[in-house]
Amino acid sequence: MGISRDQKQALVQELVEQLGQAKGAVLTDYKGINVNKLTELRRQLRKEGVEFRVVKNTLAKRAADELGFGELHPYLEGPTAIAYSLEDPVAPAKAVSNFIKANKMLEIKAGLVEGKVISLAGVQALADLPPREVLIAQVVGAMAAPISGLVNVLQGPIRKLGYALEAIRKQKEA
Repeated sequence: MGISRDQKQALVQELVEQLGQAKGAVLTDYKGINVNKLTELRRQLRKEGVEFRVVKNTLAKRAADELGFGELHPYLEGPTAIAYSLEDPVAPAKAVSNFIKANKMLEIKAGLVEGKVISLAGVQALADLPPREVLIAQVVGAMAAPISGLVNVLQGPIRKLGYALEAIRKQKEA
């Protein structure tokens, strides 16, 4: 016996809310993964602030349509699960990719970042980004380099003035 029309509508609305609020999401094909590995995956994802849920494709397509994500339709075929984060756009891609590297299970179909559909290549590019703290340090370093160069340039005339004053003082002493 299937679920009622009201239950289906409630599931679609829940998906609309979750995907609408998600900063990042990854659609996966979970074919071939057993219950123990699925539980392990969910546990690892939760540590990263990522939720993971198996979805019915027809209901996910309805939710995608409501959100204006029609480009997701081709990816909503076969067994589908969605890993999503309400806070970090990169976390689902990183967490799922790390699980795949360690377990050789799961397959990424596509992703969502800040309301934009991205391909498998886009998800992999996100997963390869260095951690947020490293990116911030790189940006700060890049910003600091020109400033320190400017300081050195500006100190040149001051040094020359200092040398000139020292030479004048030595001349007066002699």
